[in-house]
Amino acid sequence: MAATRDTPTGERKCVQQAPEVAGGPAPHRGLSGAVDAPALSIPGGPRGGPGAAALVAAAPPAFDMASSGEDTSNEGDVPPAGATMAVGAHLLGFSDEILLHILSHVPSTDLVLNVRRTCRKLAVLCLDKSLTHTVLLQKDYEASEDKVKHVVKEIGREIQQLNMAGCYWLSGATIEHVARCRSLVKVNLSGCHLTSLRLSKMLSALQHLRSLAIDVSPGFDAGQLSGECKATLSRVRELKQTLYTPSYGVVPCCTSLEKLLLYFEILDRTREGAVLSGQLMVGQSNVPHYQHLRVFYARLAPGHVNQEVVRLYLAVLSDRTPENLHAFLISVPGSFAESGATKNLLDSMARKVALDALQLPKSWLNGSSLLQHMRFNNPFYFSFSRCALSGGHLIQRVINGGRDLRSLASLNLSGCVHCLSPDSLLRKAEDDIDSGILETLVASCHNLQHLNLSAAHHHSADGPGRHLCQLLARLRRLRSLALPVCAVAEAAPRPDREPAPHAVPRGCGKKVRIGVQSSPAPLAGQAAPQPSSVFWSLLKSVPFLERLELIGSSFSSAMPRNEPAIRNSLPPCSRAHSVGDAEVAAVGQLTFLRHLTLAQLPGILTGSGLVSIGLQCQQLQSLSLANLGLMGKVVYTSALSDMLKHCKRLKDLRLEQPYFSANAQFFQALSQCSALQRLCLVSRSGTLQPEAVLAFMARCLHVVVCHMFTGESLATCKSLQQSLLRRFLFCPWISSYAPSAPGSVPVQVPDSQRRPCQDRLCSRRCPHQGARAAQPVKRPTAALLMILQFVGSSPVWGSVLTAQSLELLGILCLRLSLPLLPLSLSVSQR
Repeated sequence: MAATRDTPTGERKCVQQAPEVAGGPAPHRGLSGAVDAPALSIPGGPRGGPGAAALVAAAPPAFDMASSGEDTSNEGDVPPAGATMAVGAHLLGFSDEILLHILSHVPSTDLVLNVRRTCRKLAVLCLDKSLTHTVLLQKDYEASEDKVKHVVKEIGREIQQLNMAGCYWLSGATIEHVARCRSLVKVNLSGCHLTSLRLSKMLSALQHLRSLAIDVSPGFDAGQLSGECKATLSRVRELKQTLYTPSYGVVPCCTSLEKLLLYFEILDRTREGAVLSGQLMVGQSNVPHYQHLRVFYARLAPGHVNQEVVRLYLAVLSDRTPENLHAFLISVPGSFAESGATKNLLDSMARKVALDALQLPKSWLNGSSLLQHMRFNNPFYFSFSRCALSGGHLIQRVINGGRDLRSLASLNLSGCVHCLSPDSLLRKAEDDIDSGILETLVASCHNLQHLNLSAAHHHSADGPGRHLCQLLARLRRLRSLALPVCAVAEAAPRPDREPAPHAVPRGCGKKVRIGVQSSPAPLAGQAAPQPSSVFWSLLKSVPFLERLELIGSSFSSAMPRNEPAIRNSLPPCSRAHSVGDAEVAAVGQLTFLRHLTLAQLPGILTGSGLVSIGLQCQQLQSLSLANLGLMGKVVYTSALSDMLKHCKRLKDLRLEQPYFSANAQFFQALSQCSALQRLCLVSRSGTLQPEAVLAFMARCLHVVVCHMFTGESLATCKSLQQSLLRRFLFCPWISSYAPSAPGSVPVQVPDSQRRPCQDRLCSRRCPHQGARAAQPVKRPTAALLMILQFVGSSPVWGSVLTAQSLELLGILCLRLSLPLLPLSLSVSQR
C-alpha cells in the first residue's frame, strides 16, 4: 500500500513495504568533504553555505531523527510530534531539488542503509547521482566494517570521490573493497591500514584515479608495486602523502603531479631505540618528478629527521624548478636552517616563477631580501608567522606600496610583533600601532576572508576611526579571525566602566564564592553587549564569521602542540584586563559561528557572556576555553554549565583551567551536548568526581575521545579507568597483554573470552611524558579514553592543542607500536 502524504499510518505502511536493507545508524558527517589540504585550499566554503544550514534547521524534527538513525517507531502507532509541518505540509511535498539539497547533508551510510527504506520516493532520491557521487566516511566513528562493505556493494559503481581519512578502526581487508569503486577519481585513505601489496592491488583496479591520499608507514616498499599500479600512479595529479618513515613513497611513480602535499611525522628513534637518519633515502634509485608541479606543501612535525628528509625532497626540486609553480608552502615548528639546496631553490624561484601562495620558515625570511625579489601574480595566501616583518616591509615588499590585492583571501601575521609598526628596531610591546599601515593593508586587501593577528601586542591609539577593530570592520567578507585580547580593548579606559580586579580578593580577605554574582548583574543575569564598544561594532560588521580566536598575547598552553611547555607563564597584557564579560557576550551576534577559542581573559568576572554565546550561536561545533578570569579562582563554572545546556551541536570541547572542579553540575550540563564527540580537560590542581564521569559517559554515547589531565591521585585515576573499562568496553578482540609499567592498568578478561588482538588500540599505552597513563580504550566503534594525572612536563615531540589533535597523536603512536616513554616516579600528588 502506498503512503499518503498527510496520514502518518500510511507512511508507516510504506516503510514496511520498502525493500529491506541491512545496516544501522551513523552520525552526521561534516559539510566539507574535501581532502585534508593545507590552508591554501581557501576559495569556496562548505557546500551549501549558511543558507543550507538554515534549510536543514527548518526541516521537520521527524526527518532529523531519521537522518541520525534513531528509531521513531518505539511509541506504537503514535507519530513523532514534528511529523508534519505546522501548516500541514508534509516533508515529501517539497520539490525533488529541495529534497536533494537536504539529503546532501545526510551521511552516506544513512542514505543507503536507513533513509532509503522510508518510502519509495526517498528510495529513488537517495540513489541520485548527486548524492552517490561523493561518499564521506571521514571520522564516521559508527561506520562499522559491515556498513562500509554494504555501502560499497550498493553504490560502489557510482562513487567518484571517497573520503575515508582517519578510519583507523577498519581492517585492511575492508579497505580492499575500495577496489570495487572502479569509477573513483579521488580517494583519501590517510590513517587507514595499508601495506605495499594491498595498495598495489587496489590501485591496479582504479584506472580513472586522479587524486590520492595515503600514509607511508615503516615497511613500505615501492618495489612491490605492480606495473598496473604504477600506471595508475602515473596519471595521478594530486597526492597527499603522510610519512612515518624516511622514504619518497609513491612520489617517484607520479610523473604527472600538479599538487603535492607532504606531511612529515617521522620520529627520531625507532621502537627499539635506534636513531633514525634521513640519509636512508640517499640510496634510493627513483627520485620525484616535479616538472608539472603547481602546488608544493610540506608540514613538518618536530624532529631533525623530518628536516633531513624534506631537504632531500627540496634538493630534487632545486635542480629543476617547475615553471608552472604557483604555490610554495613549508610549515616548520621552531628553527629550520637554510642549506645550499634551499638557497638555490629560492633564487631560482625568484627568477623563474610568479607565486600565488607563499609560506616559508621564519629563519629563511628574517634578515633576507627574498621578499623584495620574489614575484607574485594573483596572490591568495600569505603566511609570515613569527617572522621579523616590520610594517614598512609589509607595505613595500608584500603589498607593493598599496597596490590592489583583491585576490588575497588569507593572511597570517601571527607572532609578527612589528608588522603594524613602521620601525621594528625602536618599537616596544606596549607602544601603539601605526593605524596608517593597517588602513593601507585593509584598503588593498578588501576581499580578505582569513586574517590572523594573534600572538602579538597590537595596541590602538586614541582618535576616531584609528582603532584596530574599526579598521578591520571594513573587511566584510571575513570568515575567520584571530586577534590578541589586548587588540579589542578600548584605546583609553572608559569612564563608565569599573576597572577589573587583578589579584586582590574582594572584601577583607574573603574568597570569591564560585557561581555567586560578584558584580551588579544586568537584566536576565547576562552581560549585555555594549553597542558603543569597538569590538561589538566589529562583530556586527562581519555577521558571517565562522571561526573566531581571541587569545592573550602572552598566553602559553600547559600542553602545547609543537613547543615546550612553560611552567611559569607570562602575565597577561595590562590592556587585557579591560576585556571582560561584555565583550564575550558580543560574540553572540555571530549566528554562523562554528569554532570559538577564548584564552587568557583576566577581565572575566562571572562568565555571563558565555550564556549569550550558547543561546545565540546555535551552529557552534568547537569550543576551546583557557585561563579565563583570575588564575587562582574559577569564577565561570555556573555560567559555563548554563551555556553547555544550549550547545546541541557542539562536537569538540577543550577546557584548560587551573583549579577547575569537574563536578556533577559540570558533567550534567555537558551531558546535554548530545552531539559531543571529543572532550579534553587540562587542569593543574583540578579535581573531578568519578561518579559524574561515569554518568556522563553513559549519557553521551557519541563520545570517542575523553582525555582528562587533572590533579587527582594516581589511585583515583586507576579506579576510574577500570570502571570505564568494565562498563563501556565493547571490543570483541581483547588482548591478554597487560602493560607492567607504572601507571598502566591491566585489562581483566576471562580466559574464555581471550582472543588474539586485531586492533592495536586495545593493547597500547599513552605516549606522553610527564603523565601517568592508562590504556586507550575502544568504545562501540573506536574511542580513546585516558584518565591521567597532570604533572605539567612537556611531551618530547609535541602534545595537544585540541582534543582532536590529541586523538591523532595517540593514533600515530599506536599505529607505530611505540613504547611508553619513561615516566617520572618522583611526582608529588597534587
